[in-house]
Amino acid sequence: MSPDALSVAARSKKFGAAEADGIVRCDACPVLCRIRPGRSGACSRYANEDGQLVRTDPVVLLEKTAEAGGRLVPFGEAEWDGRVLDPGRTFVTGIGAGTTYPDYKPAPFIVASEHDGVETVTVVTEGIFSYCGLKVKIDTDRHLGPERAAVRVGAEEVGHVTTAEYGSQMLSIGGVRHLTGGSKKEGSVTCDAMLKLCAGEAVTLTIDGGHEVVVQAGRAPVVDGKPESRMRVGCGSATVGIFARQWLGHADEVIVVDDHITGVLTEHQAGRVLDMRPAGIRVRGRRSTPGRYFQVAEPGIGWGGTDIEDPLTIIRAIDPAVAWPGLRLLLTSTTGEHALWLVLDENLTPVPAEMPEPVRRVVERIGENCEPSVCTVLFMAGAGGSLRAGVTENPVLLTRSVAAGETRVTMGGAPVTVWPGGGITVMADVQRLPRNAFGSVPTPALVAPIEFTLPKDLYARLGGHMDDVVGIGDILRDVAPAARIDPFPAVNPWPLRGDP
Repeated sequence: MSPDALSVAARSKKFGAAEADGIVRCDACPVLCRIRPGRSGACSRYANEDGQLVRTDPVVLLEKTAEAGGRLVPFGEAEWDGRVLDPGRTFVTGIGAGTTYPDYKPAPFIVASEHDGVETVTVVTEGIFSYCGLKVKIDTDRHLGPERAAVRVGAEEVGHVTTAEYGSQMLSIGGVRHLTGGSKKEGSVTCDAMLKLCAGEAVTLTIDGGHEVVVQAGRAPVVDGKPESRMRVGCGSATVGIFARQWLGHADEVIVVDDHITGVLTEHQAGRVLDMRPAGIRVRGRRSTPGRYFQVAEPGIGWGGTDIEDPLTIIRAIDPAVAWPGLRLLLTSTTGEHALWLVLDENLTPVPAEMPEPVRRVVERIGENCEPSVCTVLFMAGAGGSLRAGVTENPVLLTRSVAAGETRVTMGGAPVTVWPGGGITVMADVQRLPRNAFGSVPTPALVAPIEFTLPKDLYARLGGHMDDVVGIGDILRDVAPAARIDPFPAVNPWPLRGDP
């Protein structure tokens, strides 16, 4: 176990009050656990160690190496002063820092450092987020379920299906209505599912009127027990346009089946530019523009995200005045996973035949141009009263500073997207945060790290807690021995202004 702050006095001031018989009252969240010596609270994140409230998880420091696998201390360049970490290349994250509840407390760490001659302050804390949720992007053409359909874990509703984007299905998981607005079981199941997804674990979701999907950040989705492998190269129309010239001379007609826009080569503008002979094969659906058809079938997990298992059902008619015996027809999906080569016989009936090698190479190239199918989990939350009050005595000034881009927001050192408009609403890719960055409390609510970095003089003007500012060197001296030290991810920008 590691203490939260720099000294026993600071810990007792910020994180707990001693009671009789060695009991400590934890005020890190509204549950206000009374913790006996040697025991932890309901969240398992705080414990009573010899009458003092401590975190059961260590503070996480991120160490920026000069190169992958390298150490920070420049033994060959300067005299070493005994520090394991270089203050100029170490970032104190909110992971394991503790929280600011109740609102009157300054943040657990308010870190002063200097970068490129600018005095900087980073306010470090963990937030208790009831108003939070996950946006899940699933790269697949498969129809997972109708828009607005409930998403469940077991019998409990934990979210819903949102819009389908280009080659991806989107889910919304969590949110305050599921966490606290339903039954106690719904809230606990929702919180548990969110915590697992944020930790990079797999969660099995079922969608009303749709299918089962196993979601895990950074991994391929598994739909009805089958792992996905490819994200489509484009809609049917785009696929026709991309590969039209490569099919020229090898196929007389190509139909790319797609739940969004099915493409028909000889009708398409690409076929016309190439002066291809009309094939007279009419497909089902609603014609949009030449060679582009909507609603050729119902959504599903078959060809091109439709419910089609037999691609010949997409053909409505073959015009005998236009088509001819021996016409070469390719039916394919937008990922190239499904493909069928046919030749019209004397009765203009499509007959399966062996696919010529030049055509097969183009189908394989469709697959080659498909990116791997993965799941992306984005944590989204609003920073409310206790967070902002832990930063400044006048929280609205922090909100305005963040909106103006003067104050940089990170979560566990990872970059976030700050949504425009009122409040401080942030969104972060959970894969860019250090491991075990999230926790939970029995509210139920998620606990997540958050840091605010800004020039020191601006922090003073915002009404910051200047008496609680501590130099990075002092923090590293007292915290580093018990801290978890991770390398700073190379994919993330350095959070402090003036990248050293």
